[in-house]
Amino acid sequence: MAQLLSKTARILRFSIPQKRAFSLFPSANNRSHTNRLFDNVRQPQDLHTLTLLNAADNRSLITFWSASWCQTCQAVKPLVKQLIEEEHVGESEGGLGFVEVEMDSTLIGDLPITYRITSMPTLLAFSRQEAQFDTRLVRPDEMKNKDFLREWLLTEARRGGRQGGSGGGGLFGLGGSGGDMGARSA
Repeated sequence: MAQLLSKTARILRFSIPQKRAFSLFPSANNRSHTNRLFDNVRQPQDLHTLTLLNAADNRSLITFWSASWCQTCQAVKPLVKQLIEEEHVGESEGGLGFVEVEMDSTLIGDLPITYRITSMPTLLAFSRQEAQFDTRLVRPDEMKNKDFLREWLLTEARRGGRQGGSGGGGLFGLGGSGGDMGARSA
């Protein structure tokens, strides 16, 4: 019997890996809280994938809704990217994801309608896969104000899936506690 147990122990030792080399769901300690910039969204499933990815990392996703012909969008986008990419705004709060949604893509479908995008540019944050309608920015003068934009990004980074309160409450804005920055109108 002892000989059988010894043989079984040797087999198990070689067949059970001692260390996992890869995991689909890394532990919270292994997650990076650095800001991430993603390739532009050109079709609805791209946005869905990014909201899932950022929710898994407890990171808010900042979406910048624009079109190639929009001059105001081209003026605002570098400022947003500078704050996120170069100044690392939001990293100490858990990080931010950033993606531009190309509303003039032929594959975008009715995605702007789904997320109530009525003007360009629009900044809309997603936290835990929920669009934060109450805190979206649609006024270019606010987006061009670096201090205001920095505070908005910090607020959205803090929301990032760890802290309570949702500005969206789901696709149709039902429920939720409202946003810190208040509703913005064009």
